[in-house]
Amino acid sequence: MLNEKSQFKKALLNPKAPAIKIIIFSSLITGLIFAFLLDLAFGSVDIPLNEVIKILLGKEPEKVTWTNIILKFRLPKALTATLAGAALGVSGLQMQTLFKNPLAGPFVLGISSGASLGVALVVLTASATTPTLLADLGIISDFGLVIAASLGAASVLGMMLVVSRRVQDTMTLLILGLLFGYATSAIVSILLQFSSKERIQSYIMWTFGSFAGVTWRQLVILIPVILLSLLAAVLQSKSLNALLLGESYARSLGLTVQKNRFSIITSASILAGAITAFCGPIAFLGVAIPHLCRSLFNTSDHRILIPSVTMMGAILALFADLFSQLAVSQMVLPLNAVTALIGTPVVTWVILRRNSQKSFPS
Repeated sequence: MLNEKSQFKKALLNPKAPAIKIIIFSSLITGLIFAFLLDLAFGSVDIPLNEVIKILLGKEPEKVTWTNIILKFRLPKALTATLAGAALGVSGLQMQTLFKNPLAGPFVLGISSGASLGVALVVLTASATTPTLLADLGIISDFGLVIAASLGAASVLGMMLVVSRRVQDTMTLLILGLLFGYATSAIVSILLQFSSKERIQSYIMWTFGSFAGVTWRQLVILIPVILLSLLAAVLQSKSLNALLLGESYARSLGLTVQKNRFSIITSASILAGAITAFCGPIAFLGVAIPHLCRSLFNTSDHRILIPSVTMMGAILALFADLFSQLAVSQMVLPLNAVTALIGTPVVTWVILRRNSQKSFPS
């Protein structure tokens, strides 16, 4: 027991002084505000930052058209990017702790593929004839997409959790996650064969990932769903810290492991599923962001990691969205391509680092 306690303290060790932590948190807050404003200011039409702030404060800008650009198009997109980065980062953090696997994440373990299957079952089998994926679906159907995507994500996550209790090897678990992802993709491919050309094209465009397609009506659904799930993750901080050392240690702290595991699976699935439903399967952010925050704060304490991952995820998602619009003139790059460029170096670094030391306590 003493050895477990010493391991637990080591896992949560944070040698940085409180003043340094405050500086880092302040920098993250400042960076989030700056990234949010930049995402509003730049695009096909550049708007000065001071004019963006005027519009957000309800004042009259130099050009009336700028108000429409900001409020009708860019503000919903920036809010969606903020929510998506936060949700995927926290979901990845929960999965990495739950599986005690530093490479776990919504995309890597096939969770995003499960959510995509849920969306495909709703969209590709629907009787609507509109060529736009979500344009004419009512608010009830928006809820249906979130539920379907979350159930799809939870199904794959549940299977991975069952497998992880019998397979201890990290790489084997990742391979199985990829196989689950391929299996769900195969089902989607079969559904595509029986769908109309318009729906096939819309679905393929959706798989590229984008924050731009979410409307204010859909944000009415997305914002409370994500905020409530993030709040649930914050309340799970103690459970997640205990689970770093396994179920026996968690039970010694008086936690009901089964109940807490179900709670973590539910919130992680909703976070990944809701974002996938509206934005498409966004790759790599869920894997990369938790590692960046662990290195930044030098801690595994979820009381620190969850808020920092929330902000870091939002910042990277906003910059990814900005880069996808500005990298090539007169063209918007697929968001998944940009997030892959961000996430691949981080994942590579994690794999190489594991050759010399363990990332999680055993």
